[in-house]
Amino acid sequence: MHTDVLNHSSLINEETDKDFRIERDFLGEKEISNQNLYGVQTTRALDNFQITGLPISNEPYMIKALGLVKMAAARANMDCGVLPENIGNAIIEASRRVVSGAVNDQFPTDLIQGGAGTSVNMNANEVIANLALEQLGFEKGDYQHCDPNNHVNCSQSTNDVYPSAFRIALLLRMETYQRELSQLAQSFVKKGEEFKDVLKMGRTQLQDAVPMSLGDEFKGWAHTIEEEITRLDESKKLIQEINMGATAIGTKVNAPDGYPELVCDYLAQFSGLPLRLSENLIEATSDTGAYVQLSGVLKRSAVKVSKICNDLRLLSSGPRTGLNEINLPQLQPGSSIMPGKVNPVIPEVVNQTAYYVIGADVTVTMASEAGQLQLNVMEPVIAFSLFTSMQWMTNACQTLRMKCIDGITANAAHTQEMVMNSIGIVTLLNPMLGYQTCAGIAKEALATKKTIHQLVVEDKKLLNQAEWDQLFSSENLIRPKYFKKH
Repeated sequence: MHTDVLNHSSLINEETDKDFRIERDFLGEKEISNQNLYGVQTTRALDNFQITGLPISNEPYMIKALGLVKMAAARANMDCGVLPENIGNAIIEASRRVVSGAVNDQFPTDLIQGGAGTSVNMNANEVIANLALEQLGFEKGDYQHCDPNNHVNCSQSTNDVYPSAFRIALLLRMETYQRELSQLAQSFVKKGEEFKDVLKMGRTQLQDAVPMSLGDEFKGWAHTIEEEITRLDESKKLIQEINMGATAIGTKVNAPDGYPELVCDYLAQFSGLPLRLSENLIEATSDTGAYVQLSGVLKRSAVKVSKICNDLRLLSSGPRTGLNEINLPQLQPGSSIMPGKVNPVIPEVVNQTAYYVIGADVTVTMASEAGQLQLNVMEPVIAFSLFTSMQWMTNACQTLRMKCIDGITANAAHTQEMVMNSIGIVTLLNPMLGYQTCAGIAKEALATKKTIHQLVVEDKKLLNQAEWDQLFSSENLIRPKYFKKH
């Protein structure tokens, strides 16, 4: 039996209980449960990294991406003649099982870890090796027939496997986030159509500005979210560039000629993603600028959604002593002491999720800046930050859509009354009466508590009732036309 301890080999101790096996690396031996497909290096990672309590399997797209990477690498290595066909085919079949999600529970390493992702890569190597061994008819840990390092990791390094898998997982996660953003935008569009004839007062600096439609306000929110979908599409372009075949630092050490191009082509084929090989593998192995850009786009989308939630809380405030323009769905009692109080809990939870994403952007920035020389070892915390930001914002947007936006109703009579009692409508008289005259009317209205209608039509007779009705119809207040007094 092959027992070279410098390789990731193991010893099967026949005298040991069959529920366990002994695996060995150059640091020594570890007892591994035979229930586990992972081996000694994954076990060391479990001993060493107990940080978040969230295993890498918390991001299933990352597990899928690792399987795709190992499948493509095996296929390319077979084409290059450096991996025996029987072992390569077994690795491919094992990798397919990983891609399917059937063994996600075998990826327990913490999302944040030292070693630049080595533990994640070895976790994948060990799981795939043991799955391949079962297919080949050997016991788990009998690595002389399919070794995690020599075979599953052939022509690879953590430094090209981890970032390539990370980018594939990001692209898949981005698609999920974009779909949810699109659905949220569509919910705003539907409400915009429902509220298109609801007259309300627009506000700037929290002060009355000019009238508008509540529907236009909702459609504006839809458009701002749609912009973020476009920004995410733009950020994908850099994420689609991978460094597979770079191996340790980008010099392609231990990789056969033609392997980088082959493995990248296979990876694009297997994943269905428009992946492309970086033009400079040394630069690509150390640079994390694409993550900084993506993080900024995620922050931007979180800020925009959070701003909308601020508006929703204001518009629904009161109900009797606030704006009370809209009603949010009532989901739970809002106080343990104040009977009947209902809080805007969904916008509040979305706000808090956005604050996390904003903070995570700082983490990505600092981790990217901390890269040194030929590798950025902080990539696991970048992965943690981007994965959690997208996962949690996806959940937040879905919650906002289903538990809040879709159930909003408008207080149309109340909003129309506020418009007609507002001094802000005097702005529509500017073309007819001039700014100075209108400013005087506004000042007098504030002082006397009279409406603009009383002052303009009844007291000063600057307009007759027919002119007033034409200018201040609901239709013209929502979709104003230019009127000038003849």
